[in-house]
Formats: sequence, C-alpha cells, structure tokens
Amino acid sequence: MTIFSRIIAGEIPCYKIAETENCFAFLDINPLVKGHVLCIPKREVDYLFDLTDQELCDLQLFAKKIATAQKKVFNCIKVGEAVLGLEVPHAHIHLIPMQSEKDMLFSNPKLKLTPEEFEKIAADIRAALS
Repeated sequence: MTIFSRIIAGEIPCYKIAETENCFAFLDINPLVKGHVLCIPKREVDYLFDLTDQELCDLQLFAKKIATAQKKVFNCIKVGEAVLGLEVPHAHIHLIPMQSEKDMLFSNPKLKLTPEEFEKIAADIRAALS
C-alpha cells in the first residue's frame, strides 16, 4: 500500500481539498509554492497512463475543478500541471499556482509552512470550490 493509499484510507493525516468517488486531492506537504496540490486516483496505479480511459478523464476533470479554485484563491497567472511520478508509485498530478514558469521547477527549495498556514490554504481552496 502506497503512502497515498494510506492517506486516502485516513491512516496518514493530510490537508484534504476534495474527494469524489474515484479521486482525491490534498496539499503537497513539501510545496513549491503556496497552494501546491496533489490530485490522485483512489485506485492504486503506479503509472498515470495505466489508468483506464474513464479514470484518466475523471482525474483530469477533477484536477480542472481544483485548478479553477486555486486560480481564484492565489490570483495566479495560470495553474501548472506536472506529472512526474517517480517518488511515489501511485499516479498523481501536481497542480501548482504559477506567477512564472520558475514556480514549476522541482529543483527549487520547498516551502516550510506551519500547520496553521496549511489549514488556511486548504480551507481557502475548499471555499473556492463551492
């Protein structure tokens, strides 16, 4: 069972953004920028393109809703999407509010946020989903 499956199961706490029958979104705890979200399928699949067509469509449409909320909250130019997937063997999409393309560089230092900052960011994104 991957760390992401354990998060979905509630065994590991997270800053949850949203959930559907097949998808789950939460804040990255090592964010590149404020509002960095991970969107994952609930079914544990290592490689994004091993998802069924329907699962892939569901995940992308789910990510689109999250990105729309992020754009409202962070007043960013765009929300970037990245699929890397080597660090956790569970398909996932990174959604990163961008003011410049440099915000998408995974070699950048990660932000250190307090639990209160994470809670506020998650609450703001959840509110923007309504």
